[in-house]
Amino acid sequence: MKAYLSVFRMRLRMETQYRGAVLGGVACQAFFGLILIAVYRAMYAGKPQTMPLSHVTTYVWLQQAFFRMLLASDAELMDKVRTGGIAYDLCRPIHLYGFYYARIMAQKLMGSLLRALPMLIFAALLPQGWGISPPASVSALTASLAALLLGLCCVCAMENITMAFTMRTLDPRGFQAMLNLLMMILSGNILPLTLFPDSWQQAITLLPYAQMLDAPIRLYTGEYALPQAPGVLLLQGGWTALLVIVGMVLWKQNQHRLIIQGG
Repeated sequence: MKAYLSVFRMRLRMETQYRGAVLGGVACQAFFGLILIAVYRAMYAGKPQTMPLSHVTTYVWLQQAFFRMLLASDAELMDKVRTGGIAYDLCRPIHLYGFYYARIMAQKLMGSLLRALPMLIFAALLPQGWGISPPASVSALTASLAALLLGLCCVCAMENITMAFTMRTLDPRGFQAMLNLLMMILSGNILPLTLFPDSWQQAITLLPYAQMLDAPIRLYTGEYALPQAPGVLLLQGGWTALLVIVGMVLWKQNQHRLIIQGG
């Protein structure tokens, strides 16, 4: 465990070096957040929805604030797979899946925090109808933070499955493009899942993508009442455990049939 914590801490420090990328990411996501809210305000002006506009704007800002948590990937591992440099990692006296799980978790966590904090402050200063609303209650905030942590674990497990397929295909673009498309749509990043038809929501809220950010945001806004929180956290934990098991199996199979390329 000490080795994985060391990897986690080193990756955290590495992420703090990219200050220019952080500023660019904050500006970009803030711009898209304002554009999306303008679209939703126009939609509500034409046809009001059952979900309050304040919940929609809050949903948008939280999605934009933690956007990097969804789409960040470990480019170094992809390069090692393509060049054969992963052979050096196979010599490490640690579990390779855990090694890269710790790396990607640190990358997503620090990258998200560096962008989320200034963006949420910016959103809180915007006028009513444009900015972020406070949580439904202190208990709702606590439950949403716990769900956000589980969502991070879930998305890291999904990312490692992507890496496992990269080891087999040597090109991550196809599988990752498909995964990113599903993640953007079914996590609520393009359109809040709360605006989908109720019949659709019964299915898509059970998928792993909805556990990454949609579930924490619904707990924050009160769309999920506090009595529902244990069930939400249990569903997130179940998906995370299942994805971790699938990822570990795939990585183990890859190590048994791995052909090192490059030189």
